[in-house]
Amino acid sequence: MIKEIKNRRSIRAFSDKKVSEQQLNELLDAARWAASCFNEQPWKFAIVEKGSDHYDGLFEALADGNKTWVKTAPVLGVSLAKKTFDRNGKPNKHAWHDVGMAMANMAIQATSMDLYIHQMAGFSPDKIAEYLDLDDNYEPVAMFTVGYKGESDQLPEDLAKQENSERKRKEIDEIKFW
Repeated sequence: MIKEIKNRRSIRAFSDKKVSEQQLNELLDAARWAASCFNEQPWKFAIVEKGSDHYDGLFEALADGNKTWVKTAPVLGVSLAKKTFDRNGKPNKHAWHDVGMAMANMAIQATSMDLYIHQMAGFSPDKIAEYLDLDDNYEPVAMFTVGYKGESDQLPEDLAKQENSERKRKEIDEIKFW
């Protein structure tokens, strides 16, 4: 699994190759097996294909900088967190963490399928909440794209440069506390 973890990348250049419903369901299956506080599984996902009825509604919530490249992706989605526990109605302060765990599972599964997921914080949660008609118990966490790798020359020059740059990570000694 470390191979998939190390090969995971947040690309911006997607091909127009279709992602099947079966593939999307495999990603959701990986997400649903993530660990969560009290096994609450406080996540939901809205996922749409480019050209579908709801694509524009999600796309319009994106920040302008993301719109420039997201249009190359065949699938657009948003992760949602349930803010309270089912078990007792109290606030779930770990819901976003748990949604992140589910998205990590999804991203690693995508990598194993030669797919890529790019998560984004650049969007309007209010627009998403309004478009999806969310009740007050759910909040948008992140938007994401899913697709196959495309050619970086379809991107603006600055993004193409980022797309082809080497990935860097902090050394283990920089992140451990003990």
